[in-house]
Amino acid sequence: MKQNLITDIVQGMLPYLSNAQTEKLHEVLQHTLFNYDVTLSEKSKDISGENLVESFLSAKKIEGCSEKTLKYYYATIQSMLDEIKKDVKHIVTDDIRCYLTEYQANKKSSKTTIDNIRRILSSFFSWLEDEDYILKSPVRRIHKVKTGTNIKETYSDEALEIMRDNCVELRDLAIIDMLASTGMRVGEMVLLNREDVDFNERECVVFGKGNKERIVYFDARTKIHLQNYLSKRKDNNPALFVSLKAPYDRLKIGGVEVRLRNFGKQLGLNKVHPHKFRRTLATMAIDKGMPIEQLQKLLGHSKIDTTLQYAMVKQSNVKIAHRKYIG
Repeated sequence: MKQNLITDIVQGMLPYLSNAQTEKLHEVLQHTLFNYDVTLSEKSKDISGENLVESFLSAKKIEGCSEKTLKYYYATIQSMLDEIKKDVKHIVTDDIRCYLTEYQANKKSSKTTIDNIRRILSSFFSWLEDEDYILKSPVRRIHKVKTGTNIKETYSDEALEIMRDNCVELRDLAIIDMLASTGMRVGEMVLLNREDVDFNERECVVFGKGNKERIVYFDARTKIHLQNYLSKRKDNNPALFVSLKAPYDRLKIGGVEVRLRNFGKQLGLNKVHPHKFRRTLATMAIDKGMPIEQLQKLLGHSKIDTTLQYAMVKQSNVKIAHRKYIG
């Protein structure tokens, strides 16, 4: 405790002292406090550790972060604190570097995962710095992890048709068409109610990340399959998609993911999951010349950089464009 007090004082004076003066201050404090006992006051305990994490999460909630994001933030920060075993105020850059290195080695984590952890810790410590709980964020000198560019898979036209042709349940066919034609997130789809769908305009209102409302559009095939599914329903649940058996509860994200994964395995298709439909739509839209700004609005992205990550331009079209404009 005594050493922590000395460290706090020295860090607080760093902007005002030279290196020689800092060393002298440290020496004087060590000598002066040698015969004294130092204890942490109740007030200090109230603003340490868990309370600071809770305050940070409250601030992020006000900014519009979802409960899922807040849980991820909490788990990430708490894991770091449990491993380093230091008071938040006394964590230094080397502590964070060692933690990230050991985490990657022990968990065999990808560079993307490590950079996500770094980004969350940076957000937490930057907030502590802004709120004057610490002098300087220890993550400030830890730079973004270079992750490289991975070309992620999309569904081929053949794969989509195979899934449609082999659907036994009207609900599953409607789900596949809804995801494929709108590009909405699976979390947005399961929140939809019947009344949210406008069949005349072939559109529906969804609530995306940060509770942002936007309109998405579906094609004529989706309209027909969705109407067929709803006409055969025997329940009064307002949810657009429900379980196949009584009590016909609203379908959840996990239910859609498991259903599609098992369906893909049965058909011998590689990596069938909801988000792949979204990526496929983005790629197809860019490939056919849809302006990136319009795609950004359709997908509900706040930053255009996020939209660009979803869109892959086919190499064959690059060749055609080269011949058209250059060769």
